[in-house]
Amino acid sequence: MQFELIESEIVYPGRAFTVRRDHLRLPDGRTTRFDIVEHHSSVVIVPLDRDGNLVFVRQYRHAAGLDLLELPAGVIEPGEEPEACARREVREEIGLAAGRMEAVGGFYLAPGYSTEYMHVYLATGLEPGPLKADPDEFLQVEPIPLAQALSLADGGKIPDSKSLAALLLARKRLSELV
Repeated sequence: MQFELIESEIVYPGRAFTVRRDHLRLPDGRTTRFDIVEHHSSVVIVPLDRDGNLVFVRQYRHAAGLDLLELPAGVIEPGEEPEACARREVREEIGLAAGRMEAVGGFYLAPGYSTEYMHVYLATGLEPGPLKADPDEFLQVEPIPLAQALSLADGGKIPDSKSLAALLLARKRLSELV
C-alpha cells in the first residue's frame, strides 16, 4: 500500500504538543485528511524497590477528571537521551535514583493520531535521590507489592494505558527478579 503526502500544515502550535493536518492520497486514489498530534517522545518507568514493590504515583488527570494510579513517566527534553530522561523522571516523580536502568521495550501511545513514542525502562537498585518536581505536578507516591499491582492491572483497576503497556513489557523480567 502506498500513501502519498500531498500537503501538511500546522493548525495549532501548542506548548506541550502541535497539531498538524496532513492531506493524503490513499492507495485507491482518493484523498483524505488526518489531524496528527506531534508530541515529543517520552519514557515510562517500572520502578521495583528492594522490598518487591512497584512504585506508582497517583495524580489528578483533568482530561479524565480522576486521580489515576500511574507508573512514573515524562517527556524527553530536546537533546536528551531516553535513559537519561528515565533517570531524571524517576528522581523527580518518586524521589528515588535507580542503580540500574534497563530498557524493556517501547510503543506508540496512540498511533492513530499521535507521533508520541514511549520508551519503557525497568528501574532497580533504588536509593533516595530526589530532584525537584515539576511545578505543575502534585504526586502521591504509592509503593504496591508486585503481585497486588499485577492483580490491579489484570482487574481493570489501572486505567492508564502507558502503565498497562509498561507492565506488560516488563512482566517477564519482573518475574525473574521477584
